[in-house]
Amino acid sequence: MSVEEVKAQAATPAFDRYAHWRQGPARIALAVLLLFMALAAWAPGMPRELADAPDLAPQTAGSLSVASVAAKEAIEGEKDNDLLLYRRIAERVAAGDDYYVAATELQRANGYPVAPGLTVRLPTLAYVTAALGAKGLVGLNLVLVFVALAFIYRRFAAEPGGDAVKLVGTALLLVGLSTSMPAEFLSLHEVWSAELMVLSFALHRPDQGKWIAALLVAAAALAVRELALPFVLLMGALALWRGNRREALGWALLVALYAAALAWHLSLAEAQIRPGDAVSPSWLALEGIGGWLYKIEHSSLLNLLPQVLAGPLAVLAVFGWTGWNSHAGRFGALLSLGYALAFMIAGRQNNFYWGVIAVPFLFMGLAWMPFGLRNLIDAAREQRA
Repeated sequence: MSVEEVKAQAATPAFDRYAHWRQGPARIALAVLLLFMALAAWAPGMPRELADAPDLAPQTAGSLSVASVAAKEAIEGEKDNDLLLYRRIAERVAAGDDYYVAATELQRANGYPVAPGLTVRLPTLAYVTAALGAKGLVGLNLVLVFVALAFIYRRFAAEPGGDAVKLVGTALLLVGLSTSMPAEFLSLHEVWSAELMVLSFALHRPDQGKWIAALLVAAAALAVRELALPFVLLMGALALWRGNRREALGWALLVALYAAALAWHLSLAEAQIRPGDAVSPSWLALEGIGGWLYKIEHSSLLNLLPQVLAGPLAVLAVFGWTGWNSHAGRFGALLSLGYALAFMIAGRQNNFYWGVIAVPFLFMGLAWMPFGLRNLIDAAREQRA
């Protein structure tokens, strides 16, 4: 390496992770990246169309049963029976019914499993919907999205190297959220939990010791959907890794409180189970990379692209986070990798909209992807001391 190259290497910012790698590891990493992109382009085992069965039921989806012809006509054209089910539950709650009675009765009446208790969603969104109504829910969602975008911009700007990606990263977040913003999707629990996770991430300032606001918002995400638990666990693990014991204790306390609340929820749901109630099939699917891609593609605008483009783009989005050596980049990379692994293992094909929970973070990873890919290729081509 020449003197000029040594000086250039020393001047390379620390947040450009791959710019500091040696040729051997860089070539291995590039080969692994290309391998996963090739697998994603092929996506073995991934169905090309959406599964017809609803999330909770093993049977083929049909229209929800209703008592009158007028009611049947009112729900003609409903494309997702799960969304309709959640709306009907909220309507029952708004009318004064007990949530667990309403949820289990509607699930049972329409061919959905009632056992185990996890088939019954947490009641938070139903109560919020009952309190605010459809228009209020739309307004709340718009405010939440706007606030999340504003604070994401600030979070990126505060990170080393973030000025280069703050505008693009914020725009990509909006793209990631766009498919879940229409009013008809606001009864989907993953939509709210994902938006709250993004806001929690945006409010988190580990370098400044600011984490309480992030913890409170993450608690709200957990209260909507238990799929936010990996987010909270990662927050706590990284706080412990940074040596911030007080913050780590805060996240651990949240997990403990949530475990107690979830146990209470399950006890109330399972108290409604009757002999002969349908039991949900196992969520352990072991579908590999196809299972992950199926969920995120059909929960985002990636579904508009052919698989040969959508799959590799998803892999590159995860890779993009890994190239940003910062608190934000580290968290985004680990969270995206964690959800990718989880969706390869768990979730049936009719659980495809679980992917909504991971899509906003996935899209933001594309902001740093060009920098990371360029630096990795340069490192693989150059012999460095």
